[in-house]
Amino acid sequence: MLKDTVRKYYDEEYNLNCAETMIYGANEEYNMQLDKKTLKTMAAFGGGMGIESTCGVISGSLAVLGILFTKVRAHESEKIKELSQEFFEKFEEKLGTSECAILKEKYRNDEIRCIIMVDTAAEILEGIVEREMKAEG
Repeated sequence: MLKDTVRKYYDEEYNLNCAETMIYGANEEYNMQLDKKTLKTMAAFGGGMGIESTCGVISGSLAVLGILFTKVRAHESEKIKELSQEFFEKFEEKLGTSECAILKEKYRNDEIRCIIMVDTAAEILEGIVEREMKAEG
């Protein structure tokens, strides 16, 4: 399950931020074969892009969707826009917002950190990816 793999990367052993956690977990779970340089692209998106804006788990998850389901360019595929909107809607429906600062205030503490957001994103992402991969055959 993606949630278990993502949790592994969120552990203190790897010490990745929320956005990195999502792409590292998906890379392993879906055999995306991303190189280290590509994985590092998510570093700046943790902590709501460093300014507590859009939650990093969302940024990481949307990067995964983009890599998996964009043919060549986003402009040539309505699908990625639809999948991104679906992810946002489901995330906000479950947790009430997509803003890092508000999410941290509501759900984060020193013991569990942002695991609620990580788990929620992993569940949503896994549902979308599995459905889309099945549809693609």
